Amino acid sequence: MKKPVFTGAGVAIVTPMHEDGSINFEELGRILEDQIARGTDAIIICGTTGECSTMVDAEQLAAIKYTVDTVAHRVPVIAGAGSNDTAHGCALAKGAADCGADALLMVTPYYNKTSQAGLVAHFTAMAEAGGIPVILYNVPSRTGVNIAPETAKKLSAHPLINGIKEASGNISQVAKIAALCGDELNLYSGNDDQVVPLLSLGGKGVISVVSNVAPTLVHDCCAAWFAGDTAKARALQLEMLPLSDALFCDVNPIPVKYAMNLLGWKAGKCRLPLVEPDDNKKAMIERALRSAGLLQE
Repeated sequence: MKKPVFTGAGVAIVTPMHEDGSINFEELGRILEDQIARGTDAIIICGTTGECSTMVDAEQLAAIKYTVDTVAHRVPVIAGAGSNDTAHGCALAKGAADCGADALLMVTPYYNKTSQAGLVAHFTAMAEAGGIPVILYNVPSRTGVNIAPETAKKLSAHPLINGIKEASGNISQVAKIAALCGDELNLYSGNDDQVVPLLSLGGKGVISVVSNVAPTLVHDCCAAWFAGDTAKARALQLEMLPLSDALFCDVNPIPVKYAMNLLGWKAGKCRLPLVEPDDNKKAMIERALRSAGLLQE
């Protein structure tokens, strides 16, 4: 049995930007402190929501190091360190581990893609380069690559490959991963609208976008499940749905950064090629925030 990197609600945190597009470290520090104060169980820095795909390596490692230093072991810090180039991924993995990250989040290779055998070789090399626990990230809608359950089982045999963030949206696939891997691969939901379904299959938590705006809600949903209060967990999952729908009405992290700005955070704009949501989507995001009691009239 592999001890999970974390249990509960981990936030896939935004990276706040200045007007010139540089990282706003001061605001990142404020957001991190607020997340910890409101019960978030882990910080995931430089993932998809953190816009790592537009960062040069020095920026990415600087954001990871700042987060590690600010969090100071109060909760685990998981650093995005994947790549579609295995050698580059190995360098990022080692760099993130040297920054003090507790674990690494590694996405499947995008654009050039690979075979299932290639996935095993790719993740094995990067895990060994980092030397700390790895959470695989399966998001085929973005990468065009799916980690098959049988491949997840092969990877779960590696002592450093600790978990998988499952964002395929395919609950049947998640069930098969759970059946094949058991306690050798910790399952995390990568979709805010599927937290409780995945927990019901033995999942350990969620890596959440909604947690950026409602960390207590997502934390409490997971905590209720683990406390055996399935009715409360179900109710909180359903309460989460309008926020989840709104925060995925456009390409992530466009909606969540817009929402954070509405809530008074200095999240800034997304880096190109991501642009502001249109007026209809802005209205949808505002309605969801007001309905959830997060934005006052």
